[in-house]
Amino acid sequence: MAGARIVRVDLRRPDLRFPLPERFAERLDGRTIVSLGRRAKYLLLDLDDGHVLIMHLGMSGSFRVDTGAGSHVPGEFHYDRSADGAHDHVVFHLSNGRRVTYNDPRRFGFMDLVLRSELEAHPFFKGLGIEPLGNELDGARLASLMKGKSAPLKAALLDQRIVAGLGNIYVCEALHRAHLSPRRAAGTLARKSGAPTERAELLARTIREVLNIALTAGGSSLRDHRLTDGTLGYFQHQFRVYDREGEPCPTLDCGGVVRRILQSGRSTFYCPACQR
Repeated sequence: MAGARIVRVDLRRPDLRFPLPERFAERLDGRTIVSLGRRAKYLLLDLDDGHVLIMHLGMSGSFRVDTGAGSHVPGEFHYDRSADGAHDHVVFHLSNGRRVTYNDPRRFGFMDLVLRSELEAHPFFKGLGIEPLGNELDGARLASLMKGKSAPLKAALLDQRIVAGLGNIYVCEALHRAHLSPRRAAGTLARKSGAPTERAELLARTIREVLNIALTAGGSSLRDHRLTDGTLGYFQHQFRVYDREGEPCPTLDCGGVVRRILQSGRSTFYCPACQR
């Protein structure tokens, strides 16, 4: 899509999870796509008029790239894509002859169009925390964000106002690799002076490691998730604790057993023997 001009946008319905912006197709017609990016769990498509197309996949949304000669999807598929066009909701026709189709059976995804200069003030982005793979995340910043917080560490890491984009699976895995209990008070990552503890330094490194391993593996395919070429992500085969309740802890010489507890309505998997 980068560098292509949007020739036409076909809307198959007026809404997804939320109503689409007014004159949505008209405002996109003729615009050139400058670049694509991401913030937290949002896809960002910058346009040549200073606007940004915000896209969120929700639970079941995906994009399919078609050529002008016919509809086919690049890559090997673990499961065949549905041929039912009833779930094709937004179609972008591009100047390079490609079509990019947004398909979403459950319609939990959404799109919006805002000025780039107003993006950080938008309700979706206002108050979002730092990026887990950005330059800001290190032990010192993590300690400063957690200082004085009595909330459990697991809940604090899932708070998008602190770190944007971390999900339940990756928090469980990072905490296990850092040998930190999900029940631990978040504020214990900072010393009284505010300086980071060794645990804070280790956790910051571990968060980056887990996310990079997952990206290399193609993510964690649970239920609907697929990569853009249709293949499954296989990080789930490297899970140490997530969804492994009752199994032996993989930490060498630990001898513990993985437990599952509920925290803020989410399943937490951890080893009570080696995570303190």
